[in-house]
Amino acid sequence: MKVRTLLALVVVISFFSGLGAAQDRWQIDPRHTAAQFSVRHLGISMVRGAFTKVSGTVVYDAANPAKDSIQATIDAASVDTRVEARDKDLRSPNFLDVEKYPTITFQSKKVEGDGVGKLRAKGDLTIHGVTKEVVLYIEGPTAPMKDPWGNQRMGASAGTEINRQDFGVSADPGVVGDEIAITLDIEVVKQAPK
Repeated sequence: MKVRTLLALVVVISFFSGLGAAQDRWQIDPRHTAAQFSVRHLGISMVRGAFTKVSGTVVYDAANPAKDSIQATIDAASVDTRVEARDKDLRSPNFLDVEKYPTITFQSKKVEGDGVGKLRAKGDLTIHGVTKEVVLYIEGPTAPMKDPWGNQRMGASAGTEINRQDFGVSADPGVVGDEIAITLDIEVVKQAPK
């Protein structure tokens, strides 16, 4: 009886170990990743900018998107619109208040297929200390490929739209639009199994 129980336990452990093997952990490569945004100025033109410091991890299972997860962190002070005075204002308490809220984060709660080569990730986006649920619409990921140094890499693009007022970023109404389009171009590197 004990032998059968032990054998059953070994089979169950082997089964779940096999499932885990299909899930790969990937690290965001900050040198080849961009977090960009666009917002209307005075209702007439689009101002575009980026955050230059992005990090995070992705767990990916090609056969089962429900097992996928995405965690990303953006350094809010890395905002760059190519105009120093505007960037300083964006970092100030007028907008992002980066001294009080140094990071912008996204943590997925559910990932599912959204057509061929597409995923939809629902999760919590935190900006300015306020967390709201958003959906990232993802193109990809690409098929893994080996770089010249032997690392496995993949890429994906994602986008969403938010209302800055929902996150308590409410300075300059009428000058800066409320709707902000966010685009992420991400390159990830496969991590060695632990």
